[in-house]
Amino acid sequence: MKTRLGCLSKKSDSYTDFSEFLPPAHETTARCLKLSTDEVVRWSESFDHLLAHKYGLAAFRTFLKSEFSDENIEFWMACEEYKKIKSSTKLVSKANKIFKEFIEVQSPREVNIDYRTREKTKQILSDPSPASLNEVQGKIYCLMEKDSYPRFLRSKMYQDIVNRAHAQGQRRSV
Repeated sequence: MKTRLGCLSKKSDSYTDFSEFLPPAHETTARCLKLSTDEVVRWSESFDHLLAHKYGLAAFRTFLKSEFSDENIEFWMACEEYKKIKSSTKLVSKANKIFKEFIEVQSPREVNIDYRTREKTKQILSDPSPASLNEVQGKIYCLMEKDSYPRFLRSKMYQDIVNRAHAQGQRRSV
């Protein structure tokens, strides 16, 4: 999912290059105008607000990538997609892919879960259903909510987004 945060993020040594998120030049102004200060501030009211907003989720993902800790949000997003699968064949395939990428010990993007949860998830995925990953997804959600989310809200990146949205709003009202 390529996202469009370039209009709100300023290149800085404190976080990564956002050029991959820049929309085509002709779209920049229109997209920037759609993000209000109220929306950006609402992200700080709850983790759910942040994840439910297209640009909030993109900003959070970008922040985690800058910290080299994006496996949790990528896992959470994979679980959200997994829940939507209707075909049992595709469910099995996606369950295996998620397990191999995020849950298995020494997997490429291993999430930080305890042994009991890992083993229980492995057992549940032997006969997957759309709810098979709910428990482990909930644990990762709580981990992000208690750890990554507060760091995001304190980050220079989020503060820059708030300031730029505020400045955009002032320019529009003048």
